[in-house]
Amino acid sequence: MLTMNDNSEQKWICEYCTYANYPSSLKCTMCRGPKPFLSENIYKLNDEKTHHSSSNTHTGTSASSCERLALRNSWSCETCTYINHSRDSVCIQCGSQAPISTNNIQEHVQPLKISQHSDVAQSLSRSRNNSPPASIINIENSKKAPPNSKWSCPTCTYENWPKSSKCAMCGTITNNHQPEKEPIIEPSENEDDRFRASPNILDTSPSPINNPNNCDYERKIRNLRRKADWNWLNACIGIIEGDPNPVEAYLSSGGDPARTLTASEVAILNRSSAFDVGHTLVHLAIRFQREDMLAILLSQIEGSGSGVKRVPSYVAPDLAADIRRHVTSTIRQRKGSFACNFVTELTTFSLPAEIELLPTPVQEQLFTELLDKDAQEQLESEPAVINWSLELTVRLGSRLYALWNRSAGDCLLDSVMQATWGVFDRDNTLRRALAESLSQGGHMFYPRWKEYEASQASFLQYSLEEGQWEEDWTSLLSLASQPGTSLEQLHVFALAHILRRPIIVYGVKYVKSFRGEALGYARFEGVYLPLLWDQTFCIRTPIALGYTRGHFSALVSIEPCSSSVLNSRQNTQHSNNIGSDQLHSTYLPLVDRDRKLLPIHFLVESELGREETILRQWLDVCETEGGILVAQQFLHKRPLLVAQMVEEWLNHYRRLMQMTTAPFVRPIPIQDYSSEGDTDDE
Repeated sequence: MLTMNDNSEQKWICEYCTYANYPSSLKCTMCRGPKPFLSENIYKLNDEKTHHSSSNTHTGTSASSCERLALRNSWSCETCTYINHSRDSVCIQCGSQAPISTNNIQEHVQPLKISQHSDVAQSLSRSRNNSPPASIINIENSKKAPPNSKWSCPTCTYENWPKSSKCAMCGTITNNHQPEKEPIIEPSENEDDRFRASPNILDTSPSPINNPNNCDYERKIRNLRRKADWNWLNACIGIIEGDPNPVEAYLSSGGDPARTLTASEVAILNRSSAFDVGHTLVHLAIRFQREDMLAILLSQIEGSGSGVKRVPSYVAPDLAADIRRHVTSTIRQRKGSFACNFVTELTTFSLPAEIELLPTPVQEQLFTELLDKDAQEQLESEPAVINWSLELTVRLGSRLYALWNRSAGDCLLDSVMQATWGVFDRDNTLRRALAESLSQGGHMFYPRWKEYEASQASFLQYSLEEGQWEEDWTSLLSLASQPGTSLEQLHVFALAHILRRPIIVYGVKYVKSFRGEALGYARFEGVYLPLLWDQTFCIRTPIALGYTRGHFSALVSIEPCSSSVLNSRQNTQHSNNIGSDQLHSTYLPLVDRDRKLLPIHFLVESELGREETILRQWLDVCETEGGILVAQQFLHKRPLLVAQMVEEWLNHYRRLMQMTTAPFVRPIPIQDYSSEGDTDDE
């Protein structure tokens, strides 16, 4: 209902309180009721509104400021865009709910209640190791809450965690909430037994609810450290760090190689990435690729003797490390068109003659701990590859022994280093020199390798294209640069150039399976000469290697006590040039037991048919009284570091000899070191 006032302005009457409002008012000034809908011309109303606003401008009233004030105290409906007053909870036009704002947040936020049947409660119960479900928490009605219960915000009634200092919903800070501290539980007398009995009692993962502090955990760890078997734990750490000394100390003291790690021991070691519950020393050796230690552990488990491999480099590891560093410093690269690495010092390793003076039991123990008995048996079994002539082994004192070697892919490099310096190539010194020589001197190696392989292929009635040759060459270069990968014939040929001396490989002719079946032809046996060097740049003393089913071993002899007499066909020209630093010489056969000449690898077509002449050019070749063609191997005086290492290694067996030759033979005491103080046994 509309009416006219004295000023001729048409007002509208509120339907709720009958108050007369100005036409520009959209709500009743008295009761805030809505203005009735009028079927008027919207364009006319807009003109009237514009006229009214312009009149207000003439009267000095700011309409825009009034509109901003009205908008500040109103809200727009999200459904119909109607402008409502801030006090209205629903839209007057369409009845939609008002949007939630910071002014009416208390009207819309409901208290958080967690029941035992809710998904949140069930997930919390599962995360607490199958603990019983929590009871219904109702903060509004509870008078006395447990110490770890939630607290209700006085502003928005949101239930917060006990450790929260302010409300997570509205930010209200509470001053009267102080969470109680959990008491520290003192360990009981049988707590260590409880640790050992329960595998899950040491939970290293942090849990702020169940374990707010780790004081109790550290107390338990300290208690376990005092009672731990550190001889066993040090053996586990030794395998990880590659140190065989604590492993041998553990085995020598009667330790069980099949012992497993417990949960408490894993917690003491505190290296979850390396140690797991249930692992043995064998598991750790396999996981971290400690082939040398793995052989020791497996032989110990199988019960073959003591199982401890006591090679000179293990007895004196510091001296062995110094030797490896010295070998690295002796490698140079030849300048010129053939950029190949070479060594500047030439040595030949041999076993000391004092071994033959040891008592038989001690001598047998020495050979068990030093030699590779499996390789020795394969090389000496019928048809024998080494030691098949009594004239060489007995009369000339040139019996060959296969030194124990690591079973990794680096066995070729290890055996070469053993045959020269008596240590393993742990630092990959020879492998780096090999990869660089083949890469930078490939233009010299590739033509001879390709021609030799092509002749071997034609003998087997097949041929390769140029792309296949290049692909095979790239594969050989890749193998040379990757530690732990097995090597081929080309690599032995390149090592002969790095050592500047011939390499004689005595190997089985057929690779057999574990059941004795022949798998294929082994082509490693033969002589490898440094044919790409000038003869004056090389020495004529070879080294010997043994090859058995994918594995190389260094073949060395014991220093002879006296030299032997050869027949008149011996080449005395080079034997008369023995210097003062050379002790004696041994003799390596250049023929097999059928008196057939060993093959010379990587000869080109122009050199075929002159094999014996080529051998005499590069080696000190002579013939025994029995007609065996042999190469003379001069044994130089040991370098100082090698002599010290061998001396420390011999001292162990000298002590054993003293114990066995005493008037009253007593069992050999096991040397053990304890941190608890001196004992009567020590």
